[in-house]
Amino acid sequence: MVSIPASASPQQYEFQTILRHRWPLRAMHWINLLCMIALVGSGLRIFNAHTALYWGEVSHFDTPLFATRAIPGEDGELRGVTHIGALSFDTTGVLGASRARSDGAMTRLGFPSWAIIPSPGMGGLAVARRWHFFFAWAWVINGVCFLLWSLASRHLARDLAMQRRDWREIPKSILDHLRFRHPTGDDAARYNPLQKLAYLFVIFVLPPLIVITGLSMSPQMASVLGWWMDLVGGRQSARTLHFVAMALFVLFAVVHVAMVFYAGPINEMRSMITGRFRVKYPKARIAAEVAPISRAEQTPPAAVDRENSP
Repeated sequence: MVSIPASASPQQYEFQTILRHRWPLRAMHWINLLCMIALVGSGLRIFNAHTALYWGEVSHFDTPLFATRAIPGEDGELRGVTHIGALSFDTTGVLGASRARSDGAMTRLGFPSWAIIPSPGMGGLAVARRWHFFFAWAWVINGVCFLLWSLASRHLARDLAMQRRDWREIPKSILDHLRFRHPTGDDAARYNPLQKLAYLFVIFVLPPLIVITGLSMSPQMASVLGWWMDLVGGRQSARTLHFVAMALFVLFAVVHVAMVFYAGPINEMRSMITGRFRVKYPKARIAAEVAPISRAEQTPPAAVDRENSP
């Protein structure tokens, strides 16, 4: 992968604009973003109805894997406490207890009101479930459309599939990121190995996991997904895995946005809105591409025939 040397001057490079993302990909990207915001927000609202996660078939209230609680502090005001296994942390204002939007009073909430959809004043658990189910179907349909389009357009095979050179370039790609070195030329127009691995993970690993764990939490699906319930150890285990998969999606989104700012937010956002992406090429390469044809190519055919004649 070609990276910009620290000593390189801007005059050594020129920009060219290319079409990086076609319109179906851009449309599905923004639909996916809308669905994920609604799914995470409504999912956290559902979680707030019972702010603990367990492993197994039933809820062991005394030994949760993860739990957020609100307890009275020494001043009488609620304090948020988060338990992860045997460890406990004061998370007041973020988890367990946070201030309400209406009066600013400390309220017992697993996740704060700004992070949940719909907000506490717009409806309860039933409304949140309706939001969650609606956007879950929209997200799945959008994902299936993306997969079919990626196969038909060869986006998956051409842009996302790991090639031999990608596996070899993983260490260099890690070092380039740590050194804040940006790729140039054709390397800037394609996904680097770390991007490919991340995209393949959130396309082929997390979605199946989050869908099957979400379905298995429904008692009506017990007869269909009984094998899965036996595999993971019960409905509470499925709920925990569902939450972990959601957290990994959020982590991916945070890193994704950070990389957008790292690579240049204006250029990256423009490429996902209009499809146009500015690539920095060395001037020497551009000059070579537009240079006149070589002397051998300029030789008249008659001269070539004379040179080859016996």
